[in-house]
Amino acid sequence: MSEPLILVLDEGTTSTRAMLFSVAGALRGEAQRELTQHYPGPGRVEHDANEIWHRTFECALEMVARAGGADRIGAIGITNQRETVVAWDNRSGEPLARALVWQDRRTAGLCTALREAGHEQAVRAKTGLLLDPYFSATKMRWLLDNQPAVADAAADGRLAFGTVESWLVFKLTGAHLSDVGNASRTLLLALDGSDWDEDLCALFGVPRAALPTLTDSTGAFGATGLFGAPIPICGLAGDQQAATIGQGCLGPGDTKATYGTGAFVLSNQGTAVPHSHNRLLGTVLFEVGGVRHYALEGSVFVAGSFVKWLRDTLGFIETAAETEALARSVEDTDGVVVIPALSGLGAPHWRPDARGLISGLTFATQKAHIVRAALGAMAHQTHDLAAAFAADGAPWSVLKIDGGMAANDWMAQDIADVTGLAVMRPDFVETTALGAAMLAAVGAGYHRSLAAAAAAMIGPEKRFVPAMAADIRERRMADWNAALAKV
Repeated sequence: MSEPLILVLDEGTTSTRAMLFSVAGALRGEAQRELTQHYPGPGRVEHDANEIWHRTFECALEMVARAGGADRIGAIGITNQRETVVAWDNRSGEPLARALVWQDRRTAGLCTALREAGHEQAVRAKTGLLLDPYFSATKMRWLLDNQPAVADAAADGRLAFGTVESWLVFKLTGAHLSDVGNASRTLLLALDGSDWDEDLCALFGVPRAALPTLTDSTGAFGATGLFGAPIPICGLAGDQQAATIGQGCLGPGDTKATYGTGAFVLSNQGTAVPHSHNRLLGTVLFEVGGVRHYALEGSVFVAGSFVKWLRDTLGFIETAAETEALARSVEDTDGVVVIPALSGLGAPHWRPDARGLISGLTFATQKAHIVRAALGAMAHQTHDLAAAFAADGAPWSVLKIDGGMAANDWMAQDIADVTGLAVMRPDFVETTALGAAMLAAVGAGYHRSLAAAAAAMIGPEKRFVPAMAADIRERRMADWNAALAKV
């Protein structure tokens, strides 16, 4: 009998994918569809939840066919853009409004009001999070207050709220579930809580009845029969948790940075609840067999999305792949500095009101200088996070990187140069999907533990070591800090 395959549904911000893995970690197939980005106003970002479902299902059907049928697939793992909120009717299964994406900033005023009312300290002590529009609870509140269909469904007991993995599980199985890692990003779960926190639900005005049942990251979460034969769902994780697992960051101190739409650094903190004094976030990394593991996280809102903006909005480039050659075509940025705060600034600054900036322009500035400065901003933002982690007593010794942008060798070397750290990049950079496959493989019993899955499924890495002269690094940081002060 042929070895079973793992089907991963990888729900990103700009696209959805289905990927097939062997239980040894080999990629056997991939299908991808773009997702429409809706921008109904400044700071507002929305998705069509039905589009997410239908395009994900199309990709999954392709991979089931590639596998040779549903009976060849042993388990499904799901990983997703976190914090994005879907509201749907739990009877009809239809969305009640567009999904509010994690980048959406429309609830900044509500967050400010709650902060000024003195709630942030208590919220942070429980959840490890800040009062920021990034997180899910204020999005839920906005939908209740501004979408009559959502309010009516709540009044009738028909409302279901969930993050994207919860939406997909519902469409696949009819069950209303969420894993504790995703739940820890909502502002509604205490880091050490076993269920949704009643006081937090009351503070944000979110009906407890509309929220999903909480689960571990691995297990048996129901089976879907939509592909011709039952396939169990056995792994659930938000994208950054999944990437951390897929990098093998399973022990305290192991640290990874994912450079995708945004940039996210997670450092494994073991089973102790983390507390930050430098505006980093505490989050649930994974829970297996009822044992919860945590991470400290630094979240940068804009990374690859800035390159996408240069390509799609400004027409600077035709493909993202051009950026490496452009960066190498000039010796430096000629004084140009990019602050990519198109959705405000995340950790460690947390300024949702900040706006992007390109400074140091002259008539001598070329497109290549701006592109090089945009890529260099990734290293500067990573450096700022490294300083915050160190101040919290969680310094990095090595940084593992992944995500689409990490394939850029120039940027990987620049991160090593600016941070002064060795940077490790796996040959297979799509570690988010790999982490979801590892969770599903453990949940289905193909590997006895995440450590065993890591040993079997994670491949070789490439190493980048610092090579920048100290005076150049210091000058770059001075220019970065001067530009940062302007926003």
